[in-house]
Amino acid sequence: MKMKNVGVIVLTVLALIGLTYYADKKTRVSSNVAIAARKDYSPDKSIGTPAPEVHFKNLEGKDTSLGDYHGKVVLVNFWATWCDPCREEIPWLIDMQQKYAGKGFTVLGIAMDEEGKKVVQPYVSTEHFDVNSQKLTMNYPIVIGNDDIAEKFGGLLGYPTSVLISRDGKQVKRITGIISEGEVSHAIESLL
Repeated sequence: MKMKNVGVIVLTVLALIGLTYYADKKTRVSSNVAIAARKDYSPDKSIGTPAPEVHFKNLEGKDTSLGDYHGKVVLVNFWATWCDPCREEIPWLIDMQQKYAGKGFTVLGIAMDEEGKKVVQPYVSTEHFDVNSQKLTMNYPIVIGNDDIAEKFGGLLGYPTSVLISRDGKQVKRITGIISEGEVSHAIESLL
């Protein structure tokens, strides 16, 4: 009699686990759908609006601002040293800086590492990336970011996040996640 009760209990537990798994799978909403369902969420609400006036410290400890780049096309790139997709796109950013800097373009890297300058400075000065068969370090301005700066750009859903800003200081494109090199290059060229 006891073996029969144990068998019934085991089967009941397994059935409950199965039902819970099935119910969870059928009612789960992906994070992208949940974010998009929020009334206040609009992935493009900043497009066409002026870029925020933000101030930060560069790696030399000097104060700088986004306004210092007015008149240039700027690709603001929020990144972190520990972020694999960020490291994947850095060679493309280096290449874009080389190609377009003479035409009034710059990448502005906003490092979001919690440890700040003490981890970012050595990374920027020593890490080499394969760019067109050359080993190069980051060749564009890097500043130290924080949550307040990110919030002024509408917040970040992840790293990397890039915002393309026109010469007149308007936000024209926002990319959350790794950039499409061709798509961003085309967008940059259309603004130069």
